[in-house]
Amino acid sequence: MIAVSAVAGLSVALAPGLSIGPPWLFPGIVGAFLVPTIVSHHLGRHRVDQLLGFTVTAVVTLELIAALIRLVSALPSQRESPVALLRSAAAIWTANILVFALWYWRLDAGGPHSRETRAGRAARAFLFPQMTMLPEASDTTVQAAWSPDFVDYLFLAFNTSMAFSPTDTPVLARWGKVLMMMQSVISLTVLVLLAARAINIL
Repeated sequence: MIAVSAVAGLSVALAPGLSIGPPWLFPGIVGAFLVPTIVSHHLGRHRVDQLLGFTVTAVVTLELIAALIRLVSALPSQRESPVALLRSAAAIWTANILVFALWYWRLDAGGPHSRETRAGRAARAFLFPQMTMLPEASDTTVQAAWSPDFVDYLFLAFNTSMAFSPTDTPVLARWGKVLMMMQSVISLTVLVLLAARAINIL
């Protein structure tokens, strides 16, 4: 909920020419999806909660891609000020991390609920370091009970945007590799646009 709300809040930082409709429109749409998601979660309706979670994550992903396209189109025309473009690029880059962290968190091993209830790790898409530690190197009880949380996927997404690689967490599933390639392309595009704009200003 916090990550999705943060992505919606970052959309407000976009330059006026890069957003669709008034600044409150996209946060309002996200809020309309979040309310039933929270209610279904508290009622224990995990299937409904999962479907609504995928829907709201897809919505913020589409907005991220649309904002990136609008940023690329606005750069040659120089309609927006350098400060507005820099702020918008930073917002898109940060939203990119949060959006893909949400996807990794929702998809890995069937999602957060399945990871907590399902025994074994056969369906895992990411191999976190805690999963490979030998019993003598860690508390066996803690290791057996360990399961990745959202912060672990956020760290993975942050490293992918910064280093264009998963660093300490190997990717096992093909869908994970595809998503990480998409995230790296978006991050690289934003950084290249910033560099091009900086050179143009100089």
